[in-house]
Amino acid sequence: MKLKITLPSVYTILFLLIILVAALTWIIPAGQYKMVNNELLGKLVPVSGSYHQVESSPQSFTDILLAPIKGFYDPVTNQARAIDVALFVLIIGGFFGVVNKTKAIESGIFQITKKLKGREIWMIPTLMGFFALGGTIFGMAEETLPFYTLVIPVMIAAGYDSITGVAVVMIGAGVGALGSTVNPFATIIASNAAQVSFTDGLALRIVILILAWLLCVVYVMRYAKKIKENPELSLVANHKLANEKYFLHHSISTTDKSLSIQQKLVLTVLLLVFVVMVIGVSYSNWWMAEISALFIAATLVVAVVAKINEQTLTVSFIDGAKELLGVAFIITLARGLVVVMDEGNITHTFLFYAENLLSDLSPIVFINAIYGVESFLSLLIPSSSGLAVLSMPVLAPLADFSNVPRELVVTAYQAASGLPNLVTPTSAIVMGGLALGRVSYSTWLKFIAPLLAMIILLVMIMLSVGVVLS
Repeated sequence: MKLKITLPSVYTILFLLIILVAALTWIIPAGQYKMVNNELLGKLVPVSGSYHQVESSPQSFTDILLAPIKGFYDPVTNQARAIDVALFVLIIGGFFGVVNKTKAIESGIFQITKKLKGREIWMIPTLMGFFALGGTIFGMAEETLPFYTLVIPVMIAAGYDSITGVAVVMIGAGVGALGSTVNPFATIIASNAAQVSFTDGLALRIVILILAWLLCVVYVMRYAKKIKENPELSLVANHKLANEKYFLHHSISTTDKSLSIQQKLVLTVLLLVFVVMVIGVSYSNWWMAEISALFIAATLVVAVVAKINEQTLTVSFIDGAKELLGVAFIITLARGLVVVMDEGNITHTFLFYAENLLSDLSPIVFINAIYGVESFLSLLIPSSSGLAVLSMPVLAPLADFSNVPRELVVTAYQAASGLPNLVTPTSAIVMGGLALGRVSYSTWLKFIAPLLAMIILLVMIMLSVGVVLS
């Protein structure tokens, strides 16, 4: 008799991580850097060499239970934390609940796969190029969440699996963020904090972006081709029928599904809402509130276009939101983990350990050590801007003692800060995307581990080349 091992759910994994971080606050010394206001960044930044121990703030059992709540908002100051993103996810769910009522996406998927018969594989580099562009220009992250609902059904209908759909969105945007060029939320903030121009080191970042994107595209295409030819090799093969039923909305027949005029109008609205979202984020500083309002407006437009009555509209919206309720909770759990670490005053302590580790190293060893340290810190601080503001003022000056240009430190940070968008369990983007794709975290690790190793090796080689050429 074989012993069947059931892996814990993503909720359990995140809650266990919260308990682990809370336990660390009882072991690791509490400490902080002196924080001063940086007028250029408009944020408080740490002063290098100013670390000092502070009164210990070990997180109790009550703090652990409060962590998911504090992931939503700060109950003391009432400041929002992840509540805006969680609400955005629920509104997205409601929007697609109404859109799916029209069967426009279902018919549209059929028409796309019919026209691309035999050439479906080329959707992968095209879509990954689009998401990488968003990642490198404005750090596309939370904005990718709506796209999973669109891309995954297309990939499944084309003969691939849900992992392929998740990979196209998550890895596409992630590799763009990893190779950010003009991303204001990462590259520009980090460059300013390191006191260099964001154009310094731009050429190397472009090379890393192109090479890493090509590597990721080839990896995903090879997997997609393999599982299309041999579906039993899919990492989610045991969920094949269930995923087809779920993502293709209970209709996986091959009968013709012609698009009606109403459905064409609905798909037009769907396209326009994503175009407006990208423009709003890129040029008008939109964030979750404005994007959520956009999707509420789009929901009403779809209802009018498709002639959906008020009762059907309400029920469809609520049912759609219910399907993503679990994703919203995952996002706040991930944020709650970071809150426990911050309130336990051990975040700065990790940075202080890193500062000591990087002293008196040769240039090539130093830059790769910076990359390793930033990669570790990115697991603890999944926010790219938060990591830049915290780490750059402390780590960038160390480059001067190792004869390494500071822009290379920015590039190392940049390449590391993209990793949370690919794998870290503290990232709402990763856990939310996997939940939308119905892919377990352990399954995702099996898929991405070889690619992650290749990306890390590629970045280390390019950083070393950067040192030699500087």
